[in-house]
Amino acid sequence: MGTTQIKKPMKGIINSYYPSLTKSEQKVASYVLDHLEDALYYSVTDLAYHVGVGETTVLRFCRKIGLKGYQEFKLALAQTVSEEEAEDQEENFIHKVQANTIQTIRETATMLSDQDLESAITYLEHAKTICFFGVGTSGLTALDAKSRFLRIGRITEAIADSHLQSMTAATLGAGDVVVALSVSGSTRDTIQSLKVARENGATVIAITYYSRSPITEFADIVLPGGGKESPLEGGSLTAKISQLFMIDLLCTGLSLRTKEETLRMRKKTAESVVDKIY
Repeated sequence: MGTTQIKKPMKGIINSYYPSLTKSEQKVASYVLDHLEDALYYSVTDLAYHVGVGETTVLRFCRKIGLKGYQEFKLALAQTVSEEEAEDQEENFIHKVQANTIQTIRETATMLSDQDLESAITYLEHAKTICFFGVGTSGLTALDAKSRFLRIGRITEAIADSHLQSMTAATLGAGDVVVALSVSGSTRDTIQSLKVARENGATVIAITYYSRSPITEFADIVLPGGGKESPLEGGSLTAKISQLFMIDLLCTGLSLRTKEETLRMRKKTAESVVDKIY
């Protein structure tokens, strides 16, 4: 059914299958119909938690309504919500984008635990090496993070290729720190690499929007970041800004603990590129 089914309005799909669902699957269907926009941003674990059923029930529900799995379900949901929003689009999109960006940073700051942030900074302070893992847009954030930490004299690496992530994870050990970036917290390649890194004794700091996502199972510390985004918004600017905000907090916190060394290294790294500018 796949692509043909996914073009139909999600509410119609769910209602047409509703009578043939089991009672627990009907609970999922009813919740989604009543909370369409909220469900759009839930991981499978979140949706199961809010409905009060197991994850297998949610996955079974997705297949029962003719979809291959949870990600295809979210894509169909996103298309429905997007069509409804298009009918009621605000003329002044500038203020809307501005408001969403500000709200994302505020939400990230509210979700953040001071204790977790301080613990993450401590791990980074004593790390032999720091590796930033991320794929797609999160991979671009990893590159930015590498640049920030290099400027204050930290030995860092940013890896966006899944094969290189796996190989790097295999070489890490005690004293090494991996900072994993994933908005969904469900990026399969990154999670598999984190599992290897943890098994080898490395410390894992996960930056993700979903506190009950698979990535958290392999993290020593989980920090909020990325902002919520639907499948149709992959790589959204607000999500990236939230990640960068968290990276900035980690870098600034580390700089404040090592002021003299930070100033010395900032001067050295700045001088190293001074002849690159006219």
